[in-house]
Amino acid sequence: MKLLTVNIGRLRPNARTDGPNGLSGIDKRPVEGPVEVCDPGPKGVGGSGLSGDAVGDLRHHGGSDQAVYAFAREDLDDWERELGGRKLANGVFGENFTTQGLDVSGALIGERWRVGADLVLEVTSGRIPCRTFAEHVQEKGWVKRFTQRGVTGAYLRVIEPGAVRAGDPVEIVHRPDHEITAALEFRASTTERTLLPSLLAAGEALHSEALRKAREYAAQQG
Repeated sequence: MKLLTVNIGRLRPNARTDGPNGLSGIDKRPVEGPVEVCDPGPKGVGGSGLSGDAVGDLRHHGGSDQAVYAFAREDLDDWERELGGRKLANGVFGENFTTQGLDVSGALIGERWRVGADLVLEVTSGRIPCRTFAEHVQEKGWVKRFTQRGVTGAYLRVIEPGAVRAGDPVEIVHRPDHEITAALEFRASTTERTLLPSLLAAGEALHSEALRKAREYAAQQG
């Protein structure tokens, strides 16, 4: 398992973003050399966990629970076939880390990865597609198609900061004792809300917004 590329983005125009001045950092591209990764701080204040990576709309993106977004190269390859052979470069889905040999969407909430020598990350949730993502990808019905496929990649928080670069090994150093994956969290948060109470098994490792929704739904259902 390894990190194929580290991808960062600068602010570029996006016709459907809610970010200030119509700018978004979703267009991420591979970079050479080491990139420092640390906890960016709370959502709404902190942006990306990667040094030099821009976030256009701090209300909906970035922050501690979404410090890093990872997506598997194998899943990009599947999308290439589904999209009729369209070439999808690493970073095209707005992911910071494009991985190889790792089931990112199947990772457990609270699962921890060591990337390179020092960086330790913890899986918090799947990624819910938005209109900014759809505008960037430029595929008809993209939000619906991505949602139906349910292969979401994973958001991660920073447990121990560190520098990473393309080619670094990825090691799973902790797997929690439950079955709540990033993909299951995504389904519960989007198309199968009756699954929300099951997310509580992941506890505080869960993205704080998903945890709040799960608690509220469970309370409503008695």
